[in-house]
Amino acid sequence: MRGRLWRTTHVDLAVTLVAGGVCVASTVFPVVDTPEGLGALRTLLPWGLLLMVLAVLPLLWLSSFPVPVAVVSVLATTLYYPLGHPDNLVIAAGAVALFNLVARGYRRTGWLLGLVQFLIIHVFETLHFGEPRLGYALGMLAWVLVVLISGEVIRKRHEYLDVVRRHSEETERTREEETRRRTSEERLKLAREVHDVIAHNISLINVQAGSALYLIDSQPERAAAALAAIKQTSKETLRELRAILGVLRAVDERAPRSPAPGVDRLDELVAGVRASGVEVRLETVGEPRRPAAGVDAAAYRIVQESLTNVVRHSGARTVAVFVGYASDGLTVRVSDDGRGAGDGFVPGNGIAGMRDRAAALGGELSAAPDPGGGFTVRAWLPG
Repeated sequence: MRGRLWRTTHVDLAVTLVAGGVCVASTVFPVVDTPEGLGALRTLLPWGLLLMVLAVLPLLWLSSFPVPVAVVSVLATTLYYPLGHPDNLVIAAGAVALFNLVARGYRRTGWLLGLVQFLIIHVFETLHFGEPRLGYALGMLAWVLVVLISGEVIRKRHEYLDVVRRHSEETERTREEETRRRTSEERLKLAREVHDVIAHNISLINVQAGSALYLIDSQPERAAAALAAIKQTSKETLRELRAILGVLRAVDERAPRSPAPGVDRLDELVAGVRASGVEVRLETVGEPRRPAAGVDAAAYRIVQESLTNVVRHSGARTVAVFVGYASDGLTVRVSDDGRGAGDGFVPGNGIAGMRDRAAALGGELSAAPDPGGGFTVRAWLPG
């Protein structure tokens, strides 16, 4: 509080100097003809000068203490005129304080002070002159209303600018949240793509490498076939990883990327799994067509993840992959004859990722062990 008493703004200082100059100038050069001239300054002593100081000096703290400043300044200007001091514009100091008070939102206090000041001065004049001076009173009332209404206009403008500022901040905050959300979605999408590529192809490479080591002495031709499959699978892995990581390049470092794999490349996917020793049957029903890009990629990844789980976990010898085309969407089913899942089966990240892919497109996916053994993944994707 003590620090604020000694702190004033440049605007408050300028307003105080202007109001003080107006008071002094209107006393030395009165707005109405008086015989005193410069001698009018002597008639201010001592109380008139004190009231002028009390009306003007508090304006130095208009910003820090608007209510106390208005009370002191308005009270001083109210007492000044009934005491018979020279007629001047000291009331301008009170008008500035009232204007500031209303503009800063102290509406009731400002209107109350302004109207009470008007009533006190003109009731005194009525008693002093013996009759009301209606013309003068109405003119002064008009000026009081102008001051107070001007303060209301400025207050409304400040409120409007504050609303605009908050709206701008909210818009910026919403834009940043949307950017973070999209970034998170892209990061999740990339994580799923990398998981699908790595989990599937590395699993095939692992199985084929084990077969090659086992057969290299007894059946070198089959070991050679497994090594060739490893070469092809690793090449495919590198190609897909380059395509995925290409989205992380800077704009000026864009590299050409091939389209994301779709259902038209399921034959290649199935061939890679067959090379690992698992028999895969691919069945297509309906009129083959190119689905929407998101559906096409999701169907491929669901089959890929399902086959990866078969190779890694099921111990199956045969797998049936079914793709059904319909007018309203695409059906995908992957069934194996493996050992299924034990009691307390809990879906892992792969199945959760497949469900998320299907749900993001408005479809649905189920993955569960079959009653007679084996495991089945079913998905329906709209479009």
